[in-house]
Amino acid sequence: MIGGGARNVILLLQASVLPFSLWTLAINGQHSAAESSTAAAVGALLKLIGTSLKVTAFVECWDEDERLEFAKISLQSGQHFWQFVSSKDAPVGENGDRKDALNQWYSTLDADIESHQSLVLVDLRCNQSMRLLREAGQRLYLNYRWLVMDSRRIDGNVVPNSSEHTLDVLRDLPVLVSSEIFVMVRDDDGSLNFMQVYKVSKDAELRTENYAVWRSNSTNGGKMTDLRVQKVTSVRRKNLYDHFLRASMVITNPDTINHLTDYKDKHIDTITKVNYILTNYLVAYLGARVNYSRVSTWGYYNSSTGMWDGMIGELVHNTADLGASPLFFTTDRIAVIEYIAMTSETRSKFIFRSPKLSYTDNVFVLPFDDKVWCCVIAVIVVSAFLLLVTLWVEWKIKSRSGNKPTQTPADGSVMPVSLRDTLLMMYGASCQQGSSVLPRSFSARTITMLSFTVLMFLYASYSANIVALLQSPSRKIQTLDDLLTSRLKFGVHDTVFNRHYFTHATERTRRALYEQKIRRPYGPDAFIALEQGIERIRHGLYAFHVEQGVGYKVISETYQEDEKCGLQEIQYLQVIDPYYAIQKNSSYKEMIKIGLFRLNEHGIQYRENAKLYTKKPTCSGGGGKFVSVSLVDVEPAVWIILWGGGLAVGFFVVELIYSRALPRLMKGRTE
Repeated sequence: MIGGGARNVILLLQASVLPFSLWTLAINGQHSAAESSTAAAVGALLKLIGTSLKVTAFVECWDEDERLEFAKISLQSGQHFWQFVSSKDAPVGENGDRKDALNQWYSTLDADIESHQSLVLVDLRCNQSMRLLREAGQRLYLNYRWLVMDSRRIDGNVVPNSSEHTLDVLRDLPVLVSSEIFVMVRDDDGSLNFMQVYKVSKDAELRTENYAVWRSNSTNGGKMTDLRVQKVTSVRRKNLYDHFLRASMVITNPDTINHLTDYKDKHIDTITKVNYILTNYLVAYLGARVNYSRVSTWGYYNSSTGMWDGMIGELVHNTADLGASPLFFTTDRIAVIEYIAMTSETRSKFIFRSPKLSYTDNVFVLPFDDKVWCCVIAVIVVSAFLLLVTLWVEWKIKSRSGNKPTQTPADGSVMPVSLRDTLLMMYGASCQQGSSVLPRSFSARTITMLSFTVLMFLYASYSANIVALLQSPSRKIQTLDDLLTSRLKFGVHDTVFNRHYFTHATERTRRALYEQKIRRPYGPDAFIALEQGIERIRHGLYAFHVEQGVGYKVISETYQEDEKCGLQEIQYLQVIDPYYAIQKNSSYKEMIKIGLFRLNEHGIQYRENAKLYTKKPTCSGGGGKFVSVSLVDVEPAVWIILWGGGLAVGFFVVELIYSRALPRLMKGRTE
């Protein structure tokens, strides 16, 4: 049995241990309640974001109970996938430490970024969490959402509650305007406040904005209140607070800098002038300011140095934020810059006056189609044959009456019974030529009269069509292949991008056009000034490659009204309209895109393009000027004369030889 003294000692110990145990249980209960409230608040935040997320939690300092509370979010919503990452999964180094733990975390984070929208949860209480944030780099403002919390400060019983410590951690990080970083802190009233932080540039001050607040209650567990004034982040943060954006623009003529806004010399650096004005509107929409830098080229890759020059070079090397001169969309540029929107609907094409129809076709066979020509030949042949039959019947009747007529009458004005003579007569009738011999019978004259009448109408139609066709332009040149095989001469506006794309062409037709028409073995290539090329178009049979709006501006001011008719275009460059470009992975991407789209929607973009770009002039003087017939127009007729003369000489030689050789042959036989 235990003595009374011992029993008193035991009771005393029980009395002293019991309060401590109750205090410990109370503390654990408070921790458990806090964890449950925090998990519920995070779940409400995920629901407010409104999209399915893969949540990667870098919280290796959490115990199983804490992880279980947050894992319940995925089970309750069924929309989110939770993944808890620990440095224990990283390989061990030679000295036993886990130096590659951070790289292992980043590998896990980047593994399926293309397949999921991700949110990264970081607890500052855990080791290496600050290092994880410092080395995140572009991940802080591209592709990921972040939730930063400090469980020690959320539970006010451990460390005094304050958000300053969390903000100090983020103050020196690149949390730019495109970032989606949530900071969770506990307010004095016990509610959990979710803030978002961002900076307009890496060196700017850290700004905060209220996102939502979670207030727990005993009835339904808690309620999340949305505090956002605008749902879309890029719209909510469009005010850049007079931050200076850097814009690079291409200027090929030094005088352009003096006429960027006065609409003078609109044909010089037109695309830069249009987008200089649009860039100023864009910067005003963003509440920012802008510094411009000037370059002489849009930028091309130098294979010898492995670097980009010009405007693209400034974007790649982080000396410019905006490319204020739109550029063509090419595959090699996609990897280094970001194309945003098409701000200038302009293209470079070959412009030329449609050549006369006789330059591409034989106008002497165009008045009638093939079926009509067959009918004309049939009329001549049938009429000649019917006339021959009539003459032969007439000769037969006379021979039966005993007059013994010959097939070749003594009277030279009477047509003999000969297919050769009847064909020649009908052919002459089709050409509106008379005949020295005529048939005598009524039936033969009826056939002749009807044939002459039909062929007269055909001749009249043919002559009328010939006159119209000699004044008509040709529309046969419609493709680059047609242009290559035509008899036109070629020129190219001497600009940086024209020289680049023509000399680097690889497609068969385009390369052949450059080698055969543009590149000259002796003397300079066909890259000429704008005014010189436009003047050559005026004289015809010349194709000039130039930017449409630029070329048409000079044409509208210098051409007569009738000279503006018959202008044709054929595209050479295999590119679409120029696009506005910015830095690759720029944090301003969405804001700039929205701003440019709004400029387009409100008509500002259309107005500036209409002011600076000249459209194709309308033809208001067609038919007002008669085009003289040239030797090219009658070339087929000249060839007929030459071939006919050659055949006549040939037949004459053959007949001469025959006439001289025949008497000798006959004399030899008689002897």
